[in-house]
Amino acid sequence: MSGLAKYLLENGCEVSGSDICDSKYVDKLRKLGATVHIGHDADNVPADAIVVASTAIRDTNPEIIRAKELGLKIYHRSDVLAEISRWGKFFLGYSGTHGKTTTSGLCSYVLEKSGLKPSFVVGGIIPELGINAQSTDGKYFVAELDESDGTIVKYSPNICVVNNLEADHLDFYKDGLNSILSTFEKFISNMKDDAVLLVNNDCKASASLNSHKSLTFALDSDADYTAKNIVFSPDHTTFDIYYKGEFLTDLKIILRGRHNVYNALSVLASLHQAGVDIEKVKEHFATFAGMGRRFQKVGEFNGITLYDDYAHHPTEIKATLSSTAGMEGKHIIAVFQPHRYTRLKNLWNEFLNAFNGVDKVVITDVYAASEDAIDGINSKRFAEELDAKLNIPCEYISGNMQEVAKKLLPELKSDDVVIGLGAGTITNLSKELLKLNDEVMNVVS
Repeated sequence: MSGLAKYLLENGCEVSGSDICDSKYVDKLRKLGATVHIGHDADNVPADAIVVASTAIRDTNPEIIRAKELGLKIYHRSDVLAEISRWGKFFLGYSGTHGKTTTSGLCSYVLEKSGLKPSFVVGGIIPELGINAQSTDGKYFVAELDESDGTIVKYSPNICVVNNLEADHLDFYKDGLNSILSTFEKFISNMKDDAVLLVNNDCKASASLNSHKSLTFALDSDADYTAKNIVFSPDHTTFDIYYKGEFLTDLKIILRGRHNVYNALSVLASLHQAGVDIEKVKEHFATFAGMGRRFQKVGEFNGITLYDDYAHHPTEIKATLSSTAGMEGKHIIAVFQPHRYTRLKNLWNEFLNAFNGVDKVVITDVYAASEDAIDGINSKRFAEELDAKLNIPCEYISGNMQEVAKKLLPELKSDDVVIGLGAGTITNLSKELLKLNDEVMNVVS
């Protein structure tokens, strides 16, 4: 929502809105001229407004109720993004269960660093640019296309990457993966005949999306775009990219993990299909440090390193934890905040198998994300089952992130690597640990 607000402000629109708390996103929007209220209240709604809401906003929200009383038009955020995407630019979309924030951010970053002035709206802050959206007069528009609520069918990109597909958002997709595939098939049918669909051929579900628009990319199978000669080094990864069996270019990235080879390969392929000069952009792949909250190093003290990651699905957790490979001599502590009761319930067994390769797991209370609790689905029970399954310490810590940090800090020692995992308030864990450590040091001194 903050990205959309920024984009509209840069196009001369008057924007107001509300959030439940102040944040750096709110501050940036205020500096651009937005009116932002803290707390949801009916009085926040102007009588002549066009109202835009996300899926997280319920019909019982006082601002939605007032908008209906005033007879105002109410749009979903996807309606606004779809409208923006039709403003005459070449539209590059990035989708899939995992990786769409990283790929859309990487594409935006390399186009920007190459001087091509892209417009974009992505789902996270691009650290090197410090923004999640911008509107320019360049040729390209880049967006992350969210499938979680089925609204992806509203878009019609010139080129779309499908990173992978698997069961998720089962509160919406009642028939699981079959429902997701049906939604993507409808989405593809809405794309123009000359559009290009780039699908991961190593993922059985995405590879099943057969269309005359399709091209493929892969690491392990035959595909139109392939990555070969992959070399993982401690501080970077290199590989060669082939297009239809012919060498296209070599690439270097500093992102960790095999999943980021897929991400970089798909972005390079999409830019190649868009007609971008590959030699002009490829050097910038090696300077992209990743998106905010994607295995993001956020602090260090007393030999303890803190990372923050948005992973809230079992596959994402496995991919993130695989990024610790090569951290010899380190003690890896995963701190997981389950995101939504429905996700924890529907993927319970998958989550139990997602924490291999770490030295300790801490489970915090479920972040409800506007959901009601489900009887028997809770973090304490999950931690107990995880402890019975794994031959490593598993601990449940209740309370807010400040309380979690207070309990966790005395247990930490030099060479510990703490990785916060989840899409909720877990992002505050590292900040609380750093603050508490500063307080301890001030007392000692």
